[in-house]
Amino acid sequence: MLIMAIAPFIFLSKYGRKKIGIEKPTNNRWLIVAFTIGIVFSIFLYLLGETFYGNSYQNWYNYIGKSYNIPQEIDEQSKLVMFGIAALIGMTFSPIGEELFFRGIVHSSFANSVGDKIASLIDGSAFAIVHISHFGLIFINQEWKFLLMPTLIWVLSMFCVSILFYICRKRSGSILGAILCHAAFNLGMTYCIFYQMN
Repeated sequence: MLIMAIAPFIFLSKYGRKKIGIEKPTNNRWLIVAFTIGIVFSIFLYLLGETFYGNSYQNWYNYIGKSYNIPQEIDEQSKLVMFGIAALIGMTFSPIGEELFFRGIVHSSFANSVGDKIASLIDGSAFAIVHISHFGLIFINQEWKFLLMPTLIWVLSMFCVSILFYICRKRSGSILGAILCHAAFNLGMTYCIFYQMN
């Protein structure tokens, strides 16, 4: 994530950074809309997982939540601190790094030759496939499993949220719109894992 976040500042000129969206937003209202969209989509994805897969390991949030190692017997204060740390990390590293890379460098590289719409399909597909590393190919009961239907839903969801990140970038006039939407999505996911599933 760190490499993705600093790459534009090492490899791109001031013009190149502006081209990928590192500039002052032109529509600040869309920064609030972007944050709201991120929260709403993360909750929607939680409800979708609960509806189809309940508390099983086929539920993406349930599986991802296992990596947080939340103790079963934890007091509310400690849980809040743990949530705060997880949320802070989730709202900074991947939103900044991934958005500068996917909605910034990757998108802008393709947009020059194929246009914004197709470029958003390309960067969205790449983003979705990369997120199989979070859920899809899972390690459970001492063996690797590939969960076809849950993975298809998860990858399609990651593609859709990626398109939302791009829309927020476009409407806000800055990569900051995508970063805020992504940060809000991660905040919502972390909240659901800590307070809706445990």
